[in-house]
Amino acid sequence: MNAAVEMLFSPSLQLRTLHSSTCSFSPRIPFRPAFSFRNLDTCGVSRGGRIVSGSSPATPIRSISSATTAKMGFELNSEEARVPPAIPPPNPPISKFKIALCQLSVTVNKEQNIAHARQVIEAAAGNGAQLILLPEIWNSPYSNDSFPVYAEDIDAGGDASPSTAMLSELSRSLKITIVGGSIPERSGDKLYNACCVFGTDGKLKAKHRKIHLFDIDIPGKMTFQESKTLTAGETPTIVDTDVGRIGIGICYDIRFQELAAIYAARGAHLLCYPGAFNMTTGPLHWELLQRARAADCQLYVATCSPARDCSSSYVAWGHSTLVGPFGEVLATTEHDEATVIAEIDYSLLEQRRKYLPFQRQRRGDLYQLVDVQRLNSKETN
Repeated sequence: MNAAVEMLFSPSLQLRTLHSSTCSFSPRIPFRPAFSFRNLDTCGVSRGGRIVSGSSPATPIRSISSATTAKMGFELNSEEARVPPAIPPPNPPISKFKIALCQLSVTVNKEQNIAHARQVIEAAAGNGAQLILLPEIWNSPYSNDSFPVYAEDIDAGGDASPSTAMLSELSRSLKITIVGGSIPERSGDKLYNACCVFGTDGKLKAKHRKIHLFDIDIPGKMTFQESKTLTAGETPTIVDTDVGRIGIGICYDIRFQELAAIYAARGAHLLCYPGAFNMTTGPLHWELLQRARAADCQLYVATCSPARDCSSSYVAWGHSTLVGPFGEVLATTEHDEATVIAEIDYSLLEQRRKYLPFQRQRRGDLYQLVDVQRLNSKETN
């Protein structure tokens, strides 16, 4: 098996044919074959446990000299397209590393969910993963009735937040970075959908509260209103870690390209989105949005979903995925519980941006992306 991309499946799980109408998916329009990108200097593409290595020659992409792009950027006012101006990505502490996307099965038993997540994280770290990404709402069923019952006081920590206490302990003992999916958070009289990032020292480095709440109504298909119980977060979250600068979003946040563009303008190397798309929007938009965010921003995008549970009131699509900076799917899985381990190579970011230098070709004379938080901070300092 290719060393850079591995699929680790729980031996107790078996693939099965789904007959339930709520869990099966039969598209009415034909889907195109799985995307394959050749000559990317990556180690292969993993889809559902099958490794596909790029081997056939492709038409070379001609890069444009930095002098030419600098001149083009000046003429097009590309710097003015980002307000304040974009921050160049810092040199990452590490160039290559393995990420683990832990697509967990979630039960109604919170203690069991925490214990199981611990086992999966330990196994992933044992297989060389230096960054762990967990799913959205991994310690609780995904429902408005469950959020208040399973919510934890993250700021208090300890016994008040056993889920994050476990993540802190493991990140410290295993010397890994954990983007801890999300859990329901209680803060005062408010509830949030919150993602915690722990560094290799076990300390909480960042907490992202879901900015865009999932309120949709597709008649006859899917109706859900997170705002019935949850409060929206107010702050974009970007964090420097031992595996690079990471922008954080939760599920529905991925639909808003402005948030991803802000992270890119703040110098992110990687965007992480724990998410639980459903059986209606999942097959249509889940992979599409990941590839769009990666291609738009020329960054890596990693997502992690809960495994599918047909008996649940909310059935997740699954298909946790890593996408490269050209929008190519590097590794993914299906809907059962699985851990996807794949390699991230940050040296490809600069290469891809050299091939397609549109970061310097924006028309600042025609449009602007305003990072309100950075702009206000700059004005008050």
